[in-house]
Amino acid sequence: MTQKIAVSLPDHQVEAARRAVSAGRAASVSGFVSAALARAEREDSLARLLDDLDRELGAIGAADLAWADRALGLE
Repeated sequence: MTQKIAVSLPDHQVEAARRAVSAGRAASVSGFVSAALARAEREDSLARLLDDLDRELGAIGAADLAWADRALGLE
């Protein structure tokens, strides 16, 4: 189900959405806004998960980050 709503956006955001539609990166301005909201929801969900893990397991320390850098070959 979808609902039609009215929102106010700064001019530059409206233009960015219209450029995305013109460039074929979005089917419509509504689609562009919907995709942006979906990304924000995923980011919020990930942030909550990371906060939960920090509470459960403790914060990631410098030694953990150094290990990850070595394991990923980033040193």
